[in-house]
Amino acid sequence: MEGFYTFITQHYILPFYLIVWIVAMARYSTYYDTPLKYYPMYLMYTLLTEVLGYLIKYFDEFQVIHVEKYSWYNVLIFNIYSVISFMFYYYVYWLVVKNKDHKKWIIIGALVTLASYAISLFFQDPFYSNLYYADIVASIILLVNIWFYIKEKKQEDSPYPMKYNLMFWTSLGLGVFHIIYPPLFWVGYEIPQIWIDYNFRTILSISILFMYGTFLIGVLVHSRKAFR
Repeated sequence: MEGFYTFITQHYILPFYLIVWIVAMARYSTYYDTPLKYYPMYLMYTLLTEVLGYLIKYFDEFQVIHVEKYSWYNVLIFNIYSVISFMFYYYVYWLVVKNKDHKKWIIIGALVTLASYAISLFFQDPFYSNLYYADIVASIILLVNIWFYIKEKKQEDSPYPMKYNLMFWTSLGLGVFHIIYPPLFWVGYEIPQIWIDYNFRTILSISILFMYGTFLIGVLVHSRKAFR
């Protein structure tokens, strides 16, 4: 029981992921036919990735690097997760925006992101390091996609307040997180002492909680008619 308590206190974000997924599933009927119809699958994939990352880090049976010194490294699964996560959101924004030029630029951005990850493989080992330069490129492109969506949304004449729009809350969480997350990881790898001295891990945890907090608010308060 003590071990379980330690796990929960040190990895409190995992139960929060589960709560968001449960609520998203409970309200699935209100957005099952929208571009976010795969949202619960994505949330569950996130949760399972985090759980697997924990198992790899603390249990020898799950290690992916068979070198004792690095056996606890779980970075590979998070590199894979990053690519899938960005492609998922690019796809969602490609579906929700209406402007053809915006759609074209989202596709171009997705190709640039994939190229960035491919190029990073020549300079960074995905088994031992986050592909943080590619992550920075991908985050900037995602922020541009969010801007496309917000720009179109502001030009629409809708009778429904933004606070009832699931895409608004999703975009808010993603936008804030992807402004904070890339520079944090860059500092963590390039200037690790600053990461330690200024407790950047806590900042990262807070930004994750904020993002999933907005996801939770979105699935709780949104209205089907206000979606877009």
